[in-house]
Amino acid sequence: MTLQKNLLAGLIVLLISSWVYAENKPVGITPKMMSVDVQKNNEIIQIVRNQDNTAMISEDYAKTSRPCPPFCIQPMIYASGVATLGELEVIDHVVRMQQGENILVIDSRTPDWLERGTIPGAVNVPFTELTPSKGATTEGIMNIMLNQFDVLLKSDADEFTVDEAIASGTVDAVFDYSNAKTLVLFCNGMWCGQSPASMDTLIKFGYPKSKLKWFRGGMQTWNILGLSTTKQ
Repeated sequence: MTLQKNLLAGLIVLLISSWVYAENKPVGITPKMMSVDVQKNNEIIQIVRNQDNTAMISEDYAKTSRPCPPFCIQPMIYASGVATLGELEVIDHVVRMQQGENILVIDSRTPDWLERGTIPGAVNVPFTELTPSKGATTEGIMNIMLNQFDVLLKSDADEFTVDEAIASGTVDAVFDYSNAKTLVLFCNGMWCGQSPASMDTLIKFGYPKSKLKWFRGGMQTWNILGLSTTKQ
């Protein structure tokens, strides 16, 4: 009798396992897009969703109740003129950046977070390097804008100091944003203030809002959807 029970139990486990396996259907990004190839440091990385139908969100992004402040819910629109993007739009910007368009997808988090994974193709510009209250200097911010974001100084900019220009609202007399990159900024999600802090500084420095895009969901929703990440 015991042998029969064991055989029956084994058969049930086998049938359940077979059913789960049979039900593990492909997980696309869209009905017509299964994956996207991104090149990083001469390596091809795929953006693809986790194909395990039973997969759960990772522990790093499972916490629901971080203290507020500082981890308060961000608005859907950060500032008028700054577009809020979803995951498909972020993937589109990554692809266009790879194709040579004047776009930079920016992970605004500190490097320790990047060790847990970031969006393939993203470049790390920590919010601490763009936020004066976190120690960023005007010189350092300008260095990032000129050397990474393709902002130019106007020929007569030496007549002004940047701090005076910001205080007087005359930043247009200092910076030329005509060829500046379109920036897509993100951090840890809808409760994270790191990418908003970076955008706040850039707007004060006159960066055109039309060239700023915000992925509000950040790594939180990226992980919820099972999209692949890469470590830096």
